[in-house]
Order: sequence, then C-alpha cells, then structure tokens
Amino acid sequence: MSATPHRTRGSRATRRILAAAAGLATAGALVAAMPAGSHGHGHGGHGHHRPDPTVDVQMLSFNDLHGNLEPPAGSSGTVAETQPDGTVKSIPAGGAEYLASSLRNARKGHPYSITAAGGDMIGASPMLSGLFHDEPTIEALNDIKLDVTSVGNHEFDEGATELARMQNGGCHPTDGCYEKGKKFRGADFPYLAANVTSEKTGKPILKPYTVWKKNGVKIGFIGVTLEGTPNIVTANGVKGLKFHDEIETVNKYARELDRQGVKSIVALIHEGGLPASSSYNYGCDSPGAGDGISGPIVDIAKGISSKVDALVTGHTHQAYVCTIPDPSGKPRMVTSAASFGRLYTDSTLTYDRRTNDIVRTSVKSVTSANHIVSRDQPKAQDISSLIARWNALAAPIANKPQGFISADINGRGATTPEEPLGDLIADAQLAGLSPADKGGAQLAFMNPGGIRSDLVYKASGSEGDGVVTYGEAFTVQPFTNMMNVVDLTGAQVISALQQQVSGANAASPKILQISKGLTYTLDMTKSGADRVVAGTIELNGKAIDPAATYRVGMNEFLAGGGDGFAALGQGTNKLVGASDLDLFNAYLAANSSASAPITPPAADRITVVQ
Repeated sequence: MSATPHRTRGSRATRRILAAAAGLATAGALVAAMPAGSHGHGHGGHGHHRPDPTVDVQMLSFNDLHGNLEPPAGSSGTVAETQPDGTVKSIPAGGAEYLASSLRNARKGHPYSITAAGGDMIGASPMLSGLFHDEPTIEALNDIKLDVTSVGNHEFDEGATELARMQNGGCHPTDGCYEKGKKFRGADFPYLAANVTSEKTGKPILKPYTVWKKNGVKIGFIGVTLEGTPNIVTANGVKGLKFHDEIETVNKYARELDRQGVKSIVALIHEGGLPASSSYNYGCDSPGAGDGISGPIVDIAKGISSKVDALVTGHTHQAYVCTIPDPSGKPRMVTSAASFGRLYTDSTLTYDRRTNDIVRTSVKSVTSANHIVSRDQPKAQDISSLIARWNALAAPIANKPQGFISADINGRGATTPEEPLGDLIADAQLAGLSPADKGGAQLAFMNPGGIRSDLVYKASGSEGDGVVTYGEAFTVQPFTNMMNVVDLTGAQVISALQQQVSGANAASPKILQISKGLTYTLDMTKSGADRVVAGTIELNGKAIDPAATYRVGMNEFLAGGGDGFAALGQGTNKLVGASDLDLFNAYLAANSSASAPITPPAADRITVVQ
C-alpha cells in the first residue's frame, strides 16, 4: 500500500483563520516578494584556472522528510537491504542529525554540489516539529544547507498563507513566537510551486523555478506537486488554489528556461512510482529486474520534455533509481530516496561548458545511487543542539502519559490491509462518538494514510516500556482533524467500501480501517468493486440494509470525500465532535492501565482472500 499523505493539523480556530486567509490576498505579494532570479550557495571554493570542457556536478537529493528530526521509530525507521545471498536485512536509518552528517560527508571533494528535495519536507510531522507548525524542520533544513525543494501536498496542510510564512518567515498568526526574542526567519532555500496558481491572479503562488549558478555553471530547477493534491488534502488547505498538470507545467517552464540560455534542467516532482522491490538497493535497470517501476511517475516521465535532464521524485515513500526514456527515447534518470530522511540520493551530472547542457549521450553520463543515512556515524552536533532546544520547549506536553500497551501495535508498519492500530483508532472514534449527545455513531471509518506511525512498546525516552505519551500519540495522528458524525444510507456505506478498491483507488487500494462490529470479505483475486464481496457486509452480525440510515463517524477529511471516497462526502445531518487525537487519547486513558495495558487488536474484521 502506498503511503499517501493528507490532512491538516492545528486548532479549529487556526483552521478558521487559515480558511479566511486562503483567499490568497497575499499570493501576489508572495510572488512579488520572491522575484525570479538565480539562486545558489554551492559548496566549495572558486577556481581561477581555465575551466575544463566538462564539469561533474554533484546533486544530493531526498524527499518526504515529514518533519522527522529525531530518528523515526518502529518500521518507519528502517530500510530494507537485499544481501548478496538474496536475503533481505532491515537496517536502522534516519534522523536529521545523521542526515546532516551524511550530506556533509558526501559533499567533501565536490566543489560543485547541489542539495535538492522532492517535497513534503513538512506536514504530517512528529510532535517535535508539528507542535510548532514545523518551524524546527525549516530551521534544520537551513542548517543542512538545502538549496531548493518542490512543494508537496503536505506543504498545503495548513493552507497557502502558512506555506508563505514557511518561505518568508514571521511568527505564527495565532500561536505567536515560540522563543522570547526570536523571530522565525523562514526558509533560506526556495520552495518551488510551478503548477499551483492562485484562483484570483492565475499566477504561481511561489516561484516556479530557480537557477543554481557557480563559476559559469547554470542548472535550472522546476518544482511541481501532484495535480491530484486537492483529493488528498482537506478543502481548507487548498482553498483558493488551482493545481495543474505536471507534464504541461514542467514543459512550459523548461521552454522558458531554455530561452534564457539555461540548458541544464532538473525537475523536482512530488509524484512517484512503485518499484518492483522494496529494497533500497534494488537494481531497477539490471537484467532480469522485470518492469522495474510502475505508477504515475512512469507516464509523467515519458511525457516531460527532453530538455529536462533528470527527475527527482517523491510522494510514494519508495526507494528507486531507475531510467525511463524521455520523449525522444533517450534514457533519463528518475530517483526517489524513500522517506523520513532514511536515504539520500547521490547523482553525478556531467555538465558541458560548451553547450551549457548536461551530457546525456548515454545513461552513464547521469549516474545516481541511493545511500543509507546510517546511525553508525557521528551526529551533527548543531542539529543535535537544535533538537534539544525544541525538545525542551515541547517536553511539558510531549512526555505526559496517555495510556499503556502490552506490545507494539503496528499502523504504518502493518503488512496487512487491516492494521491493528487502525482498528484501535477506529474503536476510539466509535467510543467517543457513540453517545447520543456526541453524535450517536454506530460505526466509524479511519483513512489509512492518516495513520503516520506505529505505537512502539519499547521506551524511546524515560517514560518506561509500554507507556504511550502524548508525543507518541501525536506522531501517530498529527493532523488533529475534527471528527464528524453523519447520516449515510446502507447503500452509501456499501459504496464507500467498494470505493476502496475501485475508481480512483482501483490501481492502489486504500483500505479503510473499521470499528468493531463491522465485518466483510475482501477478495483480491477479483477486480474493481467486486473485490468487496456482496452479502458479506455486516454490522454487529446483521447484514447492512441498503435502505436503512446509519450514523457514521469519521474525520473531516473523509467526510469531505477525500481519498476518492465520494460516498462518504454525501453524508447529511452532520455533527462536529472533538478532534481525532483527543478521542484517541481519551480512549487510551479509559481503557488501559499499567496493570492492564491494551493488547494489539487481532485485525480480524476484514477477511482477505488473496
């Protein structure tokens, strides 16, 4: 299952402010504040000798960091590595202290070095960053010396006005400044959003491209996010914005850069693919590798102009270094470095000073490889200090115990469509919304992409094994979505379950996590909506009646029809309840203790036929 990101976080009042501001009265000012021009703080010294005809330019890249400053826990903090004997080893990886060290070491000996990213640097972040509206992550990326990134869908979690603040700086409009005497300065690097325009002005809300320059070497970067962002972000996050076709947009600005004499171009695209293997060192182009890679990025790569020399991608949280032919049939490198700072990609671009272009006569002229961000190396002490500073501010809230578990409860790391943690979250939502004065919910749905981590039994701090802290619960559900209870007919409930595996979700199913009492059979040997076996959908042992009305609990993202669940967006008689995180923490407190911790749910509500 692909890791599809979505939803907003923050207080309800914050979202009302952002919704009002998302008319983008400031969008034009944002573009004006960020004039087109060159950008480059390349690493290394200046040469004074006659330049060689070609120059090797190092491009380091990563994607989908999602504010993971501390090493990710559980399965989110490992990468799979295929060993020489064919076995697969799980290796701990990630953490901004180690990412900084890895990138700094990789730059050594490379006077021409660029660091680029493929979006989702922020959003859906653990508490250390998310509690402070991701200011800590932007600070860390400044220190790491990121040169440029595209926006991802999660950059819009809190709306365009907040994204502008991430770029330009300033204190949060409602929370203010977090440290006395310190004002958030914003990103030192440009966020690129070529295919995101203001409905009012028709212009990109951020720079569409930038040009990195050093000693006569010029490389243009165009940044886009996936056109389908409005389908995976709450309505308030994208209010007043239009998202345009990735291929058309990149090609438009590639022509513009070409007219300016910039012949070397890299596209930063927050859309991705699915490699045939989950191992980071899978040989995508090696003999016998099969199809190598599938998914949306394949058609996008095939359609993007030959003027573009390499594609840095993301969104699917997968690791790959593959070649996909450009429209002229020439091989072109397409890369992705998984997620959460566990990997980085090191690419060599051979730049010809005579043509100002990247040499692509053969694929070997643009070489790339993914590397593990190992935890067996020294930490970058400046990033350690940054993390310690923000942890001290977060500690009074983050370390509060919320409940107890007896073992790991897997969410993001689950290997089955029904996740044990998904069951637990759906049960918490049903418990909180079932009282008549809270909505009278009879069942609850949870979207799988909203579960961002596992609940890990082993203590990562001083709280003790099995204790679930507020910070750990926040990491699981960082969006703070408000819960809704709506009327749906039985026919609409059935339709929603079918939409998990049909329509927009046919190729990459999104299996809803369901509360106790709801059961059905999912036959993956069939196709489309028929995968949800007719006649097996029951609530508390009784078949769902298509003509009956049911009270259904879900977060505001699903209630808006997000993730392709149009049927869930048809609810009526809506009651807005507490946030998903509040319900989850209340459930942990009411249903666990040190002597009676919660055990991992059996995940037996969906019978899966493979």
